[in-house]
Amino acid sequence: MADAQATTFIGRTAWARNLATPVRDFLSTETGSAIVLLGATIVALLWSNSPWSDSYESVWTTKLSINVGASGISADLRHWVNEGLMTFFFLVVGLEAKREFDMGELRERRRLAVPVLAAIGGMAVPVSIYLLFNAGGAGAHGWGAAMSTDTAFALGALALLTPRVATRLRVFLLTLAVVDDLGALLVIATVYTKRLSLPALGVALGLFALLLALRFAPVWRRQAAVLVGVALWVAMFKSGIDPVIAGLAAGLATSAFAPSRENLERATELTRSFREQPTPELARSAQLSVISAISLNERLQYELHPWTSYVVVPLFALANAGIHVTGSLLGDAIASPITLGIVVAYVVGKPLGILGASRLASRPKLHGPKPPISWPLMIGGGAVAGIGFTVSLLISGLAFSGERLAEAKLGVLGSAIIAPLVAWAIFRVVASLPSSVRARQISATAEDLIDLSEDVDPERDHIRGPDDASVTLVEYGDFECPFCGQAEPVVRQLLSSSDDDVRYVWRHLPLNDVHGSAQLAAEAVEAANAQGAFWEMYDAFLTHQDALSPQDITKIAQSLGLDLERLWAEIRRHEHAPRVGEDVASADSSGVSGTPTFFINGRRHQGAYDIDTLSTAVRAARGRARVTAVGTPG
Repeated sequence: MADAQATTFIGRTAWARNLATPVRDFLSTETGSAIVLLGATIVALLWSNSPWSDSYESVWTTKLSINVGASGISADLRHWVNEGLMTFFFLVVGLEAKREFDMGELRERRRLAVPVLAAIGGMAVPVSIYLLFNAGGAGAHGWGAAMSTDTAFALGALALLTPRVATRLRVFLLTLAVVDDLGALLVIATVYTKRLSLPALGVALGLFALLLALRFAPVWRRQAAVLVGVALWVAMFKSGIDPVIAGLAAGLATSAFAPSRENLERATELTRSFREQPTPELARSAQLSVISAISLNERLQYELHPWTSYVVVPLFALANAGIHVTGSLLGDAIASPITLGIVVAYVVGKPLGILGASRLASRPKLHGPKPPISWPLMIGGGAVAGIGFTVSLLISGLAFSGERLAEAKLGVLGSAIIAPLVAWAIFRVVASLPSSVRARQISATAEDLIDLSEDVDPERDHIRGPDDASVTLVEYGDFECPFCGQAEPVVRQLLSSSDDDVRYVWRHLPLNDVHGSAQLAAEAVEAANAQGAFWEMYDAFLTHQDALSPQDITKIAQSLGLDLERLWAEIRRHEHAPRVGEDVASADSSGVSGTPTFFINGRRHQGAYDIDTLSTAVRAARGRARVTAVGTPG
């Protein structure tokens, strides 16, 4: 039966799918979206250089107005994409960054110093290089086009170039890109805004304050937030400031939190009540309780991320990347300080600025934190950050027109081609470094943030595998949970193929609100443990999850040769309930609310737990543990 389960379990559970976010699912999401974005860029170039090239500008300059009475908003289609749809893209970026601030790598605020200063350096140095090419010239006003990393392209390129790269590098780039985007949007608001309406700006600030206050609203929070968000966007539009900044601000203001066990149990209770009495009132209560158990941050990401990745950003590329390329334009661009300034700023200035600012921020003499990633990876990440596209094209459209705009777009496209090639070469060099060099580099980075609140105790915990294994896999599980049953053969296969370098720990988290026999099974297996048969009972329970009644437990215990009288006496006295309760308390303090939940060397494993995904995560943990051990003095 275990083998059959291992064969059929090839996907994700609903739990894993619903909680997946961009930073935890880059390989499937960011790679695909980057390919779609690249495809849209190619289509825009083909369209603008086809026999129907006139239709390209004709379509995107078509006016679209929305009027309510005598008031309204009017803009061409290109501006509706750039200032309307792109607001959702920046909203998702802000949401993901906020999640990292609240629950991820950046919840230790001191770690913000390196990526924030790296972003500042990654903007200042490219701008300086651009101005070296254009100071006093006609292109000087377009310096803002040389400062901002394209979040979608950069993260997508990272997933394509380094499929097994550490999550830390992705989080570092994401944080850098958010600060970068915020800086670029502030530059748009202050430098490239031709008109500014202070009354409209005041209304926008008031609406943003109201949006923050809605976090404490007891009901109708989301509906009210949508209305306030739309009003905020309109106020920003009317103020003259690019309204996409409203999306980033709203995302950064939307908190993320792990689902609490109390909220989940409440949702189960209301759902059960609805099953018994299917009334509209109970249906509404059950629906609201289920929705509110997951943070608005995660729900919005789940709903919006596919749209922004596969529709909004490709539409932006289609509307803005089209350039009618002629021989004279290419000839002028090769010698144009605008084109050269943008290319050199991104390809050379971005990596130099990021690396220099990061080294400054992490200097021990300045009491700076250790860098989150090794310096070789930092150089590669800086090269990836040299892909400028989205905001760069936005600012180019605001700063230039005519031939200068075409030259700026060629520079942006050039950087988007050259920077990934440079990054690819750097990552190839990094991969070829001797293991001793990589070990020294990794040992100098910041320690992992530990998510598991209670360390593994060999005297107390139930452990399979050697005590000195370099990787520890902890599972919080429920013997009646079907997903735990599906995961068990995966864990068994992982242990059998790990060369005695992985130890597995089982901890109890009986979901009593949905599994009626879970607590009984947990106490029964502890009673079996008192007779030295924990793992035998564990295997039997997960093999026969649909047969955990008292009679079934008796049959299983009898087949294992256990003392039935002693076992049931201990169960009736709830002698082992405190032991189970300790595991439940550690689960609560570790932010665990569902089963199965895995921790690998103290870090929570997010997403799928099929054999390939779990093996990849274990290999990464083993590699880091080994190189850290090699790089540790003494």
